[in-house]
Amino acid sequence: MLQLNDVLSSKKLKIYQDDNFFKFSIDGVLLANFIELKLTTKKILDIGTGTGIIPLLLTTKTKLPIDAIEIQKELCDIFKMTLEYNQLNNQINIIHNDIKTYSKQNHHLNQYDILICNPPYYNGKCQNQIKSKQRHQSNLDLRELMESSKRLLKTKGSLFLVYDSMEFNKVIKIINEYDFSIKKVQFVYYNRNKNSSIFLLECVKNGKTQTDILPPFILYDEDNKKTKQYYSIFAKIGDEDDESKELSSF
Repeated sequence: MLQLNDVLSSKKLKIYQDDNFFKFSIDGVLLANFIELKLTTKKILDIGTGTGIIPLLLTTKTKLPIDAIEIQKELCDIFKMTLEYNQLNNQINIIHNDIKTYSKQNHHLNQYDILICNPPYYNGKCQNQIKSKQRHQSNLDLRELMESSKRLLKTKGSLFLVYDSMEFNKVIKIINEYDFSIKKVQFVYYNRNKNSSIFLLECVKNGKTQTDILPPFILYDEDNKKTKQYYSIFAKIGDEDDESKELSSF
């Protein structure tokens, strides 16, 4: 069923979501929060945008135009409704296409300063075939993502990723194979007593940069209360005092 939901606790941004598809989760919210925009940034592309949560949150950081590509037409149509509601049609451009096809078109080569992806990093199968396309590696694996990113990014352009922490060594190995250097990494913890579940990463095409390991991002303290870091996400969209909203746990 199609619903119009708040974006976190924002009194301004709303998002359409359908129960037949995965709704936005903490992965995308944390990734949007992790992204740094430079003064030289001109072109941004969100790969596999899904509900469009990452471009939506980026509009609170920048007025730059943002491309958002999605392989599933149904999700594109729902995201268009979101853009119309929020009057963001002029800032966010939805592209219905497969990133592997899109990246091979000559006029897109070396065009982007920033790529963003919350990739389908699960290898298992989902009973819901529609959701399986979103969450599993049936349509885009990491090597395909890196191949596409290498074609689309300008030299020294950045790719921002969120990924399963258990796959960290594999991710770093593959990224290095495609001549990307790791610029910064941040591990995310549900609380201090649990292992990291996901990590956030920025890598640079043909870059030679030192790697910054950022302080961990911890969502809940030992008493299962939200941390200051948790609330900082709400502060950046202007409604940090609303304690009624919860980020979906991972």
